[in-house]
Amino acid sequence: YQSVYIIDYFKQNFLYVSPNPMFLCGLSPEQMKELGYRFYLGYVPEDEQPMLLTLNKAGFAFYNDIPVGERKYWYISYDFHILNEGKKILVNHKLTPLALSSDGRIWLALCVVSAATHTDAGHIEMHRTDTSEFYEYNISSRRWNKRQTPTLSDREKSVLTLSIQGYTMSEIADKICLSPDTIKKYRKRIFEKLDVRNISEAIVAATNNKLL
Repeated sequence: YQSVYIIDYFKQNFLYVSPNPMFLCGLSPEQMKELGYRFYLGYVPEDEQPMLLTLNKAGFAFYNDIPVGERKYWYISYDFHILNEGKKILVNHKLTPLALSSDGRIWLALCVVSAATHTDAGHIEMHRTDTSEFYEYNISSRRWNKRQTPTLSDREKSVLTLSIQGYTMSEIADKICLSPDTIKKYRKRIFEKLDVRNISEAIVAATNNKLL
């Protein structure tokens, strides 16, 4: 369910694009590589392009304050729409440095695109892979605010893992010796913690945040 591509920031092009139809918007990987940065101009709604420029500037400023040796442990995550055959699709975009220049600037970055769990664009977050703390960017105040990633209990993880494997609530109840009503309560608690509306969004959110 994910698309992957690699950005060369110095040449403003894409070195690799995976063949996933969700993000390609009807293009072939070769066509998208040829477009490079022009992809964002043609396939991101015009009213969201200033947001991408703002978060790009804020993200690079954040990275510049991180010691060079630690930059590979951080990634930035945000949501924006792409236009696929004229229809707007909200995606989540995670960007992690792959290679730095000799003076510590980000040269190459790995970008992972998946379905967003929110309902609107934005939600700009800077995460470090080895901690549950993260920073959320407020575009209005232009400040990064520290936040805490939600955690799941062992039982909640079991319910979610079995859901990923395709089991129904009744089947999950049988497997872990609980009543279907109790499983329903666990699922509701998971939805509240992850701020999602259904089990599909919960699976995406848990996977994106490495909670399983």
